[in-house]
Amino acid sequence: MKKNVSYTSSALFVAGALIAGLVLADDNTSSQKLDPKMEEMMKKAEAACTPGAAHKLLEPLVGDWNAEVKCWMGPDAPPTITKGTAKSTWALKERFVQQEFNGEFMGKPFRGIGFTGYDNVRQKYNSVWIDDMTTTMVTSEGEAEPGGKAITFAGNYACAMTGEKHKETKQIYRIASHNKHTFEMHDPSRGDNSKVMEITYTRK
Repeated sequence: MKKNVSYTSSALFVAGALIAGLVLADDNTSSQKLDPKMEEMMKKAEAACTPGAAHKLLEPLVGDWNAEVKCWMGPDAPPTITKGTAKSTWALKERFVQQEFNGEFMGKPFRGIGFTGYDNVRQKYNSVWIDDMTTTMVTSEGEAEPGGKAITFAGNYACAMTGEKHKETKQIYRIASHNKHTFEMHDPSRGDNSKVMEITYTRK
């Protein structure tokens, strides 16, 4: 418990120092000047916190969508097909794309919320997904292919069906155009027939 409190306190201290430094850097009336090394660090931090070209690659995901969902319960089984809708918007000053999805799963209403962004420090895309049928968060990290037409993520989650606490998953966004993209979820343990879900988004 003490470790968690210490970690949280340290994180808050760093965040406070960063904010304070940015305020001081912008305060032209201040009689004190930052140490040159600290000033350089603040400039790097500001650049690392600013959305850039990698974030713009996510722009085609933003909008109101009709969704067709295909799910494969087994490698040789035909997919079940359902319909849904999604609304994706920029969040937190265009740092993350927030998706709100409404559809159905196994005959029941289904709602999920996801965030997708790009970490300038790690130089990786990242995502998190939560929904009203599980109690786990699916977190993943990935890279875009040259040209930005596909972004592949790898991650893990706690699987309620198998009891696995760190089940691997692979997800792929394929951007066909401004008006259409697909999202694939793969189970690497299935080998060549790894696709378990595919959602086709068509702009309304």
